[in-house]
Amino acid sequence: MLTTHFAGLPKEEEIDGVQVYRLDCGRRVPYRARFSEMGRFVIGGLVKGLDLVRGWRPDVIHVHFAVPAGALALALSALTGAPYILTVHGGDVPGGAPEKTAGWFRWLYPFTHPIWRRARRVVAVSEYTRQLAQSHYPVQIQVIRNGFNFSALCPGEIEVGVPPRVIWAGRFMPEKNPIQVVRTLAALGDIPWNCVMIGDGPEKARVQQEIAHLGLEDRFTIPGWVHQDQVMEWFSKSDVLFMPSFSEGLPIVGLQGLALGLAIVATQVGGFVDLVEPAKNGFLVENPNGTGFSEPLRRLLSDPKLLKSFRKASFSVTQRFDISHMVAAYDKLLVETMDESNARR
Repeated sequence: MLTTHFAGLPKEEEIDGVQVYRLDCGRRVPYRARFSEMGRFVIGGLVKGLDLVRGWRPDVIHVHFAVPAGALALALSALTGAPYILTVHGGDVPGGAPEKTAGWFRWLYPFTHPIWRRARRVVAVSEYTRQLAQSHYPVQIQVIRNGFNFSALCPGEIEVGVPPRVIWAGRFMPEKNPIQVVRTLAALGDIPWNCVMIGDGPEKARVQQEIAHLGLEDRFTIPGWVHQDQVMEWFSKSDVLFMPSFSEGLPIVGLQGLALGLAIVATQVGGFVDLVEPAKNGFLVENPNGTGFSEPLRRLLSDPKLLKSFRKASFSVTQRFDISHMVAAYDKLLVETMDESNARR
């Protein structure tokens, strides 16, 4: 595995039989890559990747994200003949995260077509991402949803919190719309609730200022960027996952919410369409900047019996996202790709 180095991580290590190489790209923060860092990853990855491919001779290269890693896979494939499978997540597709990528896709887009066209297979993590990608790239795309190891969790008996707890988790970035969490919940100040917002990013200070301005410091907890075990601990103490994002692929936090039986209130974008069965385990709202989140949240937070039934319903959705299905689908895809390559030789 080739990935990006970040402070505090070893440049090279073995994890469960997987050799991980982390390239020094000048990465400053874990939640965002600057364009210069992406460029350094492609250049450094080409040098290290050529050494690995020529020495180890893999049957298939599997690359996540069309930009920037897809450019690296394209170059390695062209120079070594190794085929590659491309998995796209949403932000690497034009229109998938317009607040973040619209600027550089204006000039980069024409150069991205070979990445998609020359991939032996293209996979999208959600049906929404597949449809968005096919509107820009005329290639066959199949859906293999992100998976989660639900068997590793034992949430136990569902008990609604008193007061109920709302959770938001992710990067404090404009496309995740964290400020809307504060503004929506502020309008529900007449009913009991508390909220935890996990993560870090440039919008964090603005969110904290809004909380202070509205006098809601006693209702919000912002622990910052925490270890995955702590993330799951916060989720296990929560009742509602609230994600008013402008754009998403198939969000891992959504899968974590399902795994621990949380009701979900989210924008009708990306993979949330796959995660939420409206009026059963959650609600989807079209406008991420509107007042549409208030009514469903009020219903859930003011009715413990309804909230408990929504939480139980989330467990019925988990089976389709079990990680075993994802692993089996990729295993089949990798074998098919390898067999095709051998047949062409």
